[in-house]
Amino acid sequence: MFSRAFRVRSNTAIKGSDRRKLRTDVAAAFPNLSAEQLTEFIPNKEELNVIKIHCHKGEAVTVYMNNRNPILFEIEKALYPTVYTLWVYPDLLPAFSTWPPVLQKLAGGADLMLPGVVVPSSGFPQVEQGTLCAVTLLGNRAPVAVALATMSTAEMLAAGMKGKGFAVLHTYMDHLWEYGDKSYPPTLAPLVTDSAEKESAEDEEEMEGKEPVISFSTDPLQHVDVGDLSLKEQDSCAGLMGREELHENRAAETAEDANTEVQQEAEDSRTPQEQMDALFNQCFFHALKCKVKKSDLPLLTSTFLRSHMFSCCPAGQQLDIKKSSYKKFSKFLQCMQHQKILQVKELNKGVESIVEVDWKHPDVKAFAVPEGFSSAAAAQDSKSEDREQVYHAPEIIPLYGVSTKMIPLFQESGHRKGSILSSSEVRNIIINYVKTNELVDETNKNFVKVNAILCDCLLDKSEQDEISHLKWDDLLSRCLERLQPLHQVTFFGQEPIVRKGNIEPIDITVAQRSSNKKVTIIKNLELYGLDPQCVANILQQKVQASATITPVPGTKDRVQVQIQGNQIHHLAKMLLEEYQLPRKYIQGLEKAPKLGRKK
Repeated sequence: MFSRAFRVRSNTAIKGSDRRKLRTDVAAAFPNLSAEQLTEFIPNKEELNVIKIHCHKGEAVTVYMNNRNPILFEIEKALYPTVYTLWVYPDLLPAFSTWPPVLQKLAGGADLMLPGVVVPSSGFPQVEQGTLCAVTLLGNRAPVAVALATMSTAEMLAAGMKGKGFAVLHTYMDHLWEYGDKSYPPTLAPLVTDSAEKESAEDEEEMEGKEPVISFSTDPLQHVDVGDLSLKEQDSCAGLMGREELHENRAAETAEDANTEVQQEAEDSRTPQEQMDALFNQCFFHALKCKVKKSDLPLLTSTFLRSHMFSCCPAGQQLDIKKSSYKKFSKFLQCMQHQKILQVKELNKGVESIVEVDWKHPDVKAFAVPEGFSSAAAAQDSKSEDREQVYHAPEIIPLYGVSTKMIPLFQESGHRKGSILSSSEVRNIIINYVKTNELVDETNKNFVKVNAILCDCLLDKSEQDEISHLKWDDLLSRCLERLQPLHQVTFFGQEPIVRKGNIEPIDITVAQRSSNKKVTIIKNLELYGLDPQCVANILQQKVQASATITPVPGTKDRVQVQIQGNQIHHLAKMLLEEYQLPRKYIQGLEKAPKLGRKK
């Protein structure tokens, strides 16, 4: 439900009477909470807020906030806890475990299928269809998802652990989690209540090798077809060890021989998606170890992918995020951030940058550069990177959001406030509306009759008594003007990003400094996937003039390129011809110096 961004409609504080009512509703929804826990959960004095949001499919959801974290969300008068709440009260709901790689799927909007559920030797908790449940990861009792059971426990077992088991409502790493402080799940040891589990755990500790302790019962129900799982590569998420146990029975061989055999089998049996995950991991660590330096930070994530990771890709292979299990490069980086390898921040609206890298992280230190990539070649690539990198101009598409005033005109076509449409979709909706309501003027088909809805939506108050007909072009242009402007940006190899408003152009200005010297200033390069430091280096080489990166006055974490002299001619050639950016997205080219004639 929260796998995509939502829109906040209102944010108000919860007062005394409403707070008491909420506490009563929580007590009824979660009877396991003691009176002390209930008072702690819904405190008397701490600030509580209620937020009304609309999800991407139009669902109206109420979210309750405490200490800037969402603690509850309400859908159709039913209350559900968030992961922040379940980390404080981990036993609030009956819990089912899954393997760590499945979390990325759940955060992306997938439901939990029964082949992905781990069957404990002590058995499942007894639930009925529609019971609210928590989903945990194997080895950690801290819930990472909230879901509704689609069948009872007995039906799950009778179905042979096949089919959809849980409809997922909310997960760690989704947009509702991002609305809070983005803290990580705590590490909570599983409750080992069954004697068989304790003995199994003790036996595991005595085994040779370095496999993690994962208990497997001899119960036949445990032999689930793991091939049904779409799991990521073992190193694509933190702690994803134990992949060998999913592909090979525990052999009565030495630990070293078993590990070698299972690893070879895993290599041979990987799906194309798992192979792409492994390739992304390889190129990621290779780029961090050989390409990126501390002085490069902050580094645009798009530049890191295009200029650093692509150059680390082995010959004959190509990185394609859409063929991986992540689907979005931001999700891949989020997983690496979860492992505390790096830190990503949105320094510019809608533009993420890598701001910190832990080069001492064990995974980075342990990575070995693949054969065929020498350190000397890597260093040479790094030096010539600015000159040789291939820049792909982003695809920019104007979009339109349905505003409050325009709802009556679009609701017949099934759209509501906030619906995002392209210009062609808007045009088709208007044409269908006019034809369905028989508003085409019979005497002159170039005109459309203005009915009450068109009058309210498209005409100003001063025009409503004067205009009874509109030309088609005027009708469509008025409609587009009254919709909320948006734009979609698609960078090479990445998923599209939708931002509010019209995209800001690359702004080029010429300023005068002391001693009548001029400098050229370039802003907003990041919005188009251009690394300001990279552009400064290239310009400095082209014009043989000093180029620096300086903060944009009046903003936080935004930078601009400043180069000596009026260099707009060189900039125009680079942006228009080399980078193939459309002229309409560049502002200030007219300020280029006029070339005088030689006498």
